[in-house]
Amino acid sequence: MIKRLEKIADSVTQSASKNSATSRLQGFWDIFDRDDEVLILISADPDAIASAMAVKRLLSYRVQSVAIGYPNEIRRLNNITMVERLKIPLERMHTLPVKDYSKYILVDSQPNHQPCFEKIEFDAVIDHHPVTKGWDAKFIDIRPEYGAVASMMVEYLRAANIKPSVALATALFYGIKVDTQNFQKKNMQAGDGISFRYLFNIANLNLVRKFELTELRRSELKYFRIALNEVKSRKERAYVHLGKVGTPDILVIIADFFNHVDKFDWVIVSGVYGEKLVVIFRCDGYRKNAGKLAQKTFGEYGPAGGHKEAARAEVPLKNLPLRENHEFTTNSLIRIITRHVK
Repeated sequence: MIKRLEKIADSVTQSASKNSATSRLQGFWDIFDRDDEVLILISADPDAIASAMAVKRLLSYRVQSVAIGYPNEIRRLNNITMVERLKIPLERMHTLPVKDYSKYILVDSQPNHQPCFEKIEFDAVIDHHPVTKGWDAKFIDIRPEYGAVASMMVEYLRAANIKPSVALATALFYGIKVDTQNFQKKNMQAGDGISFRYLFNIANLNLVRKFELTELRRSELKYFRIALNEVKSRKERAYVHLGKVGTPDILVIIADFFNHVDKFDWVIVSGVYGEKLVVIFRCDGYRKNAGKLAQKTFGEYGPAGGHKEAARAEVPLKNLPLRENHEFTTNSLIRIITRHVK
């Protein structure tokens, strides 16, 4: 009897969820006309790219055309590989005739997240970040409790009875993995898991592994040699300064690498990118707080902070108290950290 009641309750919950998804889908579709030329805008990352692909699929055969634009440069090799392997049609925002479109959709962001977005009156905004003020749209679906917008888009597709292609399912699957940090983030709910499980049997998992593993260019292998030669340990803290780097992403990769080494409770990796010193902090987040350490040690020089287990500082070089012929070194990094933390 109890099991029967549980099944009935589950059935009611699923029915309510489907009705809600169908209602959202219809509300979204209602704002478009057959002759609309639609522009979807995103700050390009895996979740945003995949979600934009899903929105474009939802509008197929319902509008005249759909384009996806983004203002930021895609630097991460994982993301470049994703776009190239799946042949995703994206265009830089500055190359598009932005004013010529009849409808505008913002995905995985909100209008005041980017100055270039603030100038546009969006017809639809779909996001999972905390709600901000000072803007409006005809259709708004913002669910901060979701770990990824891709999870929300799977619900839209299923409500529309659209089975995603392998390429779309692969993108959505990867988008959920990245934004939920493999389901280790706290701000998730059952919808993320349900969408992820649905995509599991459709997505190309070998391609997903390729995206995840493609982090390094061959030209960046030299930074591992520098790091291994340069790393210094003080009180179970690993310090490394890599000098000038072509992208701050390599600092994250090196920091994560050293974070797997035994007896390193803290990893602090820095490098010079442009006119800024970028510092990456890593720890286990247990009785330690990387965000607080970043703020405490570099906050007086520029933006610094983050989460318990991972943090970052990006400060202008001109703000730093430099010695040693005005060059920042691993010893400089140690000196700044130990000045605040004994």
